[in-house]
Amino acid sequence: METIINYFATIPSSHRSLILIGGITFFWLLESAFPLFQFNYKKWKHAGPNLFFTATTIVINFVLAFLLLKTSDWVSITNFGFINWLPKMPIWLYVVLGVLLLDFFGAYLAHLVEHKVKPLWMVHLVHHTDHEVDTTTGNRHHPIESVIRFIFTLIGVFLVGTPIYIIMLYQSMSVIFTQLTHANIKMPKKLDEIISYVLVSPDMHKVHHHNLLPYTDSNFGNIFSIWDRMFGTYMKLDREKIVYGVDTFPDAEKNSNLKELLKQPFAGYRKPTNIE
Repeated sequence: METIINYFATIPSSHRSLILIGGITFFWLLESAFPLFQFNYKKWKHAGPNLFFTATTIVINFVLAFLLLKTSDWVSITNFGFINWLPKMPIWLYVVLGVLLLDFFGAYLAHLVEHKVKPLWMVHLVHHTDHEVDTTTGNRHHPIESVIRFIFTLIGVFLVGTPIYIIMLYQSMSVIFTQLTHANIKMPKKLDEIISYVLVSPDMHKVHHHNLLPYTDSNFGNIFSIWDRMFGTYMKLDREKIVYGVDTFPDAEKNSNLKELLKQPFAGYRKPTNIE
């Protein structure tokens, strides 16, 4: 455990980039070999806008990273935050709790709020209007959303009281799970179901990308499925019935055009249709 702590406390930027690029490459190849859906699309053309948004997310997080570092230093020095107020515990449990709670604030809560607050939904819409969800979809976030997600993560660091090594571990895990759960891979159903009891599985997250309510407003988690199960936002849907996109924004051509996607948050508010 000490080796892991020391590594993530000083993880080089090059290693973090390798996790992102290596993950995309790995799942890109895996979904080509074991596809869940046979998309009739040009893979590189589809990836273009998604990779652009991946780049903007990297830049925004890099520019704002000093805020995470300063906040993390402060909570460590002052012993502030929820996990620092708990009785002394084994270091492994301290790390697990830190990652678990950061996943709640930085992923689950942020995601839930984006679906419930109208202006934020319109920003988040860019992520949902992909009609061919694959591993590149995972980082398809409008620059405004990247800032919103960062703010929630920063609040999480402050309230939870996480040292820098837990933050880096959480972010590394978050990247991997984002790519895994969006990858167009056909995992055995039983294995997927078993995984979903603790972690967010590919099938579990893809239900969230169904084009109709109430499925669109379910399965908000990123790493751990516990939050969806605890707060009643967990839903199941047979993978064969999933239709990607948002039914109120059905124009696939517009939804794959970078210029249109950048303007999408400012379109008129339209929530997906509810299944009768």
